[in-house]
Amino acid sequence: MYKLYSGLIGVLIAIMLVFNGVLASNIGNYSSTVIIHIIGLIGISFVLIINKTKFNSYKDIPIHLYSAGAIGVFTVLFNNISFNHLGVSLTLALGLLGQSFASVVIDHYGLLGMKVVKFKKDKILGLILISLGIVIMNLY
Repeated sequence: MYKLYSGLIGVLIAIMLVFNGVLASNIGNYSSTVIIHIIGLIGISFVLIINKTKFNSYKDIPIHLYSAGAIGVFTVLFNNISFNHLGVSLTLALGLLGQSFASVVIDHYGLLGMKVVKFKKDKILGLILISLGIVIMNLY
């Protein structure tokens, strides 16, 4: 089931990228980023209300973990900027390549509190093929 969710995430990200990029084209990168996050806040608020989830104070969680919200803002902003110059396919492909390389480094060294999952040389071929595909997309 989780693999299905992961595939669905890919579809949703592609759709989101288009909607966000077109919105940014019409009203600007910064205004669209604010609107996108306000709509997201409203949406998750409805989910919390419908599920009757209490919003607790989480005092035991390190403050740096809350920075994911800021990272989300910059992710949307950079996607919006890139979308207008690169299009959906290349923006998404380069983003996924960046995610792949970052996740390999995070897993291999156990960064950010993650469990160490050593990089196996077998995965190099996959990363090379993905990189080569993106180079070809960029050229043609």
